[in-house]
Amino acid sequence: QVQLVESGGGLVQPGGSLRLSCAASGSIFRINAMGWYRQAPGKQRELVATLPSGGSTNYADSVKGRFTISRDNAKNAVHLQMNSLKPEDTAVYYCNARVVTINLAGGTYWGQGTQVTVSS
Repeated sequence: QVQLVESGGGLVQPGGSLRLSCAASGSIFRINAMGWYRQAPGKQRELVATLPSGGSTNYADSVKGRFTISRDNAKNAVHLQMNSLKPEDTAVYYCNARVVTINLAGGTYWGQGTQVTVSS
């Protein structure tokens, strides 16, 4: 099995910054992609940013220029630097990973979610 553990959420004022982190552990053979999604109250879960292994970053239009995704492959980790935060960024943020396990089974895994609240 694969576990994803997120950290870094919290309360921040508009215009502020937060950095989310997510570490994957378990029976990992290869990670094909890692990313972040978010779900605001009453809304569907949506993509924020993804970063495939050896590929290009992909951002939601609403966060381009403000958020930056990065990976630490040695630690099976992904980070999301969020700057110029807006109240509409308020949501539960979920880490996502597409993983091939040591028994060569592919799967998509999710973290438990971390709350980000942008409010004055």
